[in-house]
Amino acid sequence: KTSIVCSSNTPSLEKGTHFNQLLGHSKPFQEIINRAKNVANFPSSVLLEGATGTGKELLAIGIHQASNYAEGPFVAVNCSAIPSELVESEFFGYEKGAFTGAKRQGCIGKFEQANKGTLFLDEVHTMGLATQMKLLRVLEERRVTRVGGMTSVQLDLRIITATSASLLVE
Repeated sequence: KTSIVCSSNTPSLEKGTHFNQLLGHSKPFQEIINRAKNVANFPSSVLLEGATGTGKELLAIGIHQASNYAEGPFVAVNCSAIPSELVESEFFGYEKGAFTGAKRQGCIGKFEQANKGTLFLDEVHTMGLATQMKLLRVLEERRVTRVGGMTSVQLDLRIITATSASLLVE
């Protein structure tokens, strides 16, 4: 497997520059970069697979920057860091008074934060199947309803997921 290394400590989020910051000259590396550049031209969701530390987030930033969503936000979420009881409110947001301890004014979720941009879900394999099914529904419908809400919000965003574990079920 090929690792991706960024030429600076902080990856640039300036449109179109990031792929130029990724260093590597091997044929497999160049194939990965070329695939990423090609997929950036389409609005489809993307799954990046690779070992921890191989540069999946850097590649996701490059795809975002080269896409039609580059002017919008890039919101990165480490799925393994979200406690299971907070997953829905983190991803979908919530209306005021939706549950005990909720902010008085409510809160938008990661999907709405990334609207008109890219949502990067890292370590997606760590989420439970029930949560994955809810995320699949958002992917299919491109709409999200906040916890405790009655209306849905239309979304226009690209979703890039990444995993360090195989998702194949045998």
